[in-house]
Amino acid sequence: MSFKNLLMKNGLNAGLRGSPSTGLLLLNASTRQGHTMRGKPPGVARSLEQRLRDDNVVDAELVARVNIGFPQLKASRSEQLKTRLEHLKKQRANNEMEHLARSQKLLIDLDKVQQTYQQTTGQHDLRLMADHYGVFEHLFGSAYFVPRVPLSINYEVEGNLLQPVYNGNVIKPGEASKMPLVSFDGQLDPITGKQVSGDSYWTLIASNPDAHFTNGTAECLHWFIANIPNGKLADGEVLADYLPPFPPKGVGYQRMVFVLYKQQSRMDLNAYKLQSADYSKLEKRTFSTLDFYRQHQEQLTPAGLAFYQTNWDSTLTEFYHKVLQLKEPVYEYDFPKPYLADQKFFPLKQPFNLYMDKHRDIKQVNKEFLQRKLAKTHPFEGPEPALRFPMAHPMREMPSWLKTEKRKQRMGTGRVQDY
Repeated sequence: MSFKNLLMKNGLNAGLRGSPSTGLLLLNASTRQGHTMRGKPPGVARSLEQRLRDDNVVDAELVARVNIGFPQLKASRSEQLKTRLEHLKKQRANNEMEHLARSQKLLIDLDKVQQTYQQTTGQHDLRLMADHYGVFEHLFGSAYFVPRVPLSINYEVEGNLLQPVYNGNVIKPGEASKMPLVSFDGQLDPITGKQVSGDSYWTLIASNPDAHFTNGTAECLHWFIANIPNGKLADGEVLADYLPPFPPKGVGYQRMVFVLYKQQSRMDLNAYKLQSADYSKLEKRTFSTLDFYRQHQEQLTPAGLAFYQTNWDSTLTEFYHKVLQLKEPVYEYDFPKPYLADQKFFPLKQPFNLYMDKHRDIKQVNKEFLQRKLAKTHPFEGPEPALRFPMAHPMREMPSWLKTEKRKQRMGTGRVQDY
């Protein structure tokens, strides 16, 4: 069968152009299956600029994420399986443990469980949490890393209690007002996970990617300690003293991120040193983790991570006035007025009392609710006690809309709970 007959059989004869004698057959791009198509026909070649503009085409190689952390050397799967089977065999042969387990007297060392978790999947879970909160995106762009060195950070609160930093938990500024207690294993090899001999140097940086007032893409530097020898934080070079978080009122939660870097050797980072007189000057604390890493990526590698969230509390008022010497900023969301359709003469399928309140002055409605509440409140004994079983009392001889209002009053739901 010829190509022309094949097209005629499939109903595409309406799209044929040209002369059979010349053997030139052109398929009309605007006709498919005998139907005329509207708009741009498929298959028409477009330029690269048109595809990028119309389809938002993204080059996969440009947006591919890069792992800038340390790799991890693992034992082969057969060796892991062999070790696991030997451990199970040893546990099953322990008659004393079986006896304690059956008598519900077996005690589990939670510190050992936590240590095992950190050595297996804990740091991978932390990386997923950091991805969820956008930590890597806003600090390193398209790069990320898996923390290989567990970083323990605790804040001292009242009563000699410790508030730990873990997986983006919430810590109030009043709890984070003092310099935290930081510890990590400075003799740990991030690649092999084993102890090594010799001196090793580390850098710890704490920054807030949400706290800069004038530059939305910059960070606020809260803490900078370089050349930490063998994990001894007290012996490191403090380039920027610890500044507590100060999230303004009304902006919601902010992220405080601690990144631990392993240095190849001792480094000269005095260019980032903050003078004592500039401790409370926020513009002097402008920082960019991405620029810092790009400049020193040959000498240091990120190895540890910890972060938490914080939001405003009442202790920040004094902090703004006395430490930062600024007026406390307060942000409020300007809610647009709700859309209100024109009033209808017969609003169908709507409670008439609620419908009428929509078109009344809201101040008058609030006044009526307040008067109704005060009418049932004794000046010395207070409000009437609530019913023990509010829905057990019958409501008879009243219309349905009034029953709904009574039900809301008894249950404390709806608008009545605001007054």
